[in-house]
Amino acid sequence: MADTLGRTHPTIQAKADNAATGPVRLVLFDIDGTLVSTGGAGMKSFGEAFEAAFGVAKATEKIKFAGRTDYSLFREMCRHGGVDCTPENRESFFSHYLRLVDSHLDASKGGPFPGVVRMLDELAALTDAPALGLLTGNIREGARRKLGAYGLWDRFALGGFSEDSEDRNLIAAAAAAKGGEHLECQLDGPEIVVVGDTPNDIACGKHIGAHTVGVATGGATLEALRACEPDWAVPDLTHLSATDICGG
Repeated sequence: MADTLGRTHPTIQAKADNAATGPVRLVLFDIDGTLVSTGGAGMKSFGEAFEAAFGVAKATEKIKFAGRTDYSLFREMCRHGGVDCTPENRESFFSHYLRLVDSHLDASKGGPFPGVVRMLDELAALTDAPALGLLTGNIREGARRKLGAYGLWDRFALGGFSEDSEDRNLIAAAAAAKGGEHLECQLDGPEIVVVGDTPNDIACGKHIGAHTVGVATGGATLEALRACEPDWAVPDLTHLSATDICGG
């Protein structure tokens, strides 16, 4: 990885007349709940890593993970657990996390959600194929391990990760900027599509002026996603094609 969507059902598409009218040059995907299910590998690893690093058990009990960033989750766990949120402690925590997430991924029965692999194939096969990137709250190495477990990591040319910011909106801005660097151009918001499973994903896509797809495979119901007024809201990616979101 260089760091530098037919079958649309009219009753589930949020705004059928909002298909991209200009060229889409970058499609950004969230990971957990959007591209793959890891069988809870990430959440399990977070709790176990915090205990391994600081001796604090059950640190994730009151924490909501959907749509969050790894760095913001760590900061909240520190606050609940009485641990200083220092760069040194963060480094120690994530070293444990990466070791543990490998073990949980090996044991999990997760994989890509319905329509994901077909969507990626269709996007790559378009005549004017957009660049494919990630827009995720995962740290970069965690993202690599999660997607690598299911053979998807090499599908993506760039990404915005938790290292870019604790704020998902700023991660979106970073991913858009990296997309422009990769494509050697200045990207406008409508040239980007953001695909995610939570209201936070839709919000950060709107923050950068992108078209948005809410997919109800993870952190939110279809109704909750529709309430956020994305350009499309679907149960899963079998209900969209590459040409739906990219036109042509």
